[in-house]
Formats: sequence, C-alpha cells, structure tokens
Amino acid sequence: MSVADEIAKLHQLKESGALSEDEFGAAKARLLREPSAAGTSVSSAAINGLRRSRDDRWLGGVCGGIARMTGVESWIWRLLWVLMALFGGVGVLAYLLCWIFVPDENAG
Repeated sequence: MSVADEIAKLHQLKESGALSEDEFGAAKARLLREPSAAGTSVSSAAINGLRRSRDDRWLGGVCGGIARMTGVESWIWRLLWVLMALFGGVGVLAYLLCWIFVPDENAG
C-alpha cells in the first residue's frame, strides 16, 4: 500500500469522525516521516545503520560494527572475512571497501 493510499484512508477516517483533526495531522506526519512507509525495506534501513565499531576492532572496526548490527559475535565475522580473503582474495577487497565507505560510529 502506498503512502497516498494510507493518507486517503486516514482522510476517510477523519471525515467519518473516527479521527480528530489533531489525530489526523499527527498520523499523516508520522506516515510522511517513516522511511518504511515510503517503500524502503527494513533490510535497507538496517544497512544504513551500519557503523564501524570504535571499541571492538582489530583493524578498521568493520567486523565489530557488523557484529553489533547482526547480534553475531565479532570473531565469527573475522573468521568469515579471513576465509573470503583466502578464497580468491575477495575478502580483502570487500573489507577495504567497507573500511572506506562505512562510516565510523562516532561520525554520525
């Protein structure tokens, strides 16, 4: 359901008297603010929340940040990165790209 459809439903509720003008305005503002209501998936919101860790780091904090986001221990992520590095070197390139493009947790 699109945001326009949701707003139309809210308008119908307001017209029928189920919502007051203030409730309608608050619900409409909430719909327009929420990224998930605008069609953004939950997984992309989680990816946008990825930050490199400042306290759980060996090199760049990438594994610590992924561990904090997923709830999986950081040593498991480190092991996965090493395995990816051993099989074709993709892990090294991917880690360097994450180190460069994933912001630090203090950066905002």
